[in-house]
Amino acid sequence: MRLLGVDFGRKRIGLALSDAEGRLARPWQVVAAGATPAASATVVAGAITEFARSTLGSEHVDAIVVGLPRRLNGEDNEQTAPTKLFAERLGAVSGLPIFLQDERLTSHEADMRLREREPDWRARKKKLDAAAAAIILQDYLDAQMTR
Repeated sequence: MRLLGVDFGRKRIGLALSDAEGRLARPWQVVAAGATPAASATVVAGAITEFARSTLGSEHVDAIVVGLPRRLNGEDNEQTAPTKLFAERLGAVSGLPIFLQDERLTSHEADMRLREREPDWRARKKKLDAAAAAIILQDYLDAQMTR
């Protein structure tokens, strides 16, 4: 079961894919966000379609994990509502099941990991959102394995 991980942002959206068995996540790409959460959902749905097309239909996404932003104390923040709207619309547009995964500190963790290999912050910034999406997705996959 291949899953797509999503780090939704107002400017950029990080995407990550799991392996076909749904065990390991890897950064995939960063796409430009749309003007609204609904427009962003259409952008991501297009990336999913392009993935299937590029693999000639031999690979497909079975479900989507969207990172849910929260404050450190677990309360909603200003990005929580737009992210929920994005996730709802993405589910409707893609027809795929959507799962929400706590994403607290994932961007910070992704930056710390990238910093080890890439000292130039400009180069890191281009990869950051996809790396954060991979962490979100891996956290979800790990939680499923313990159930």
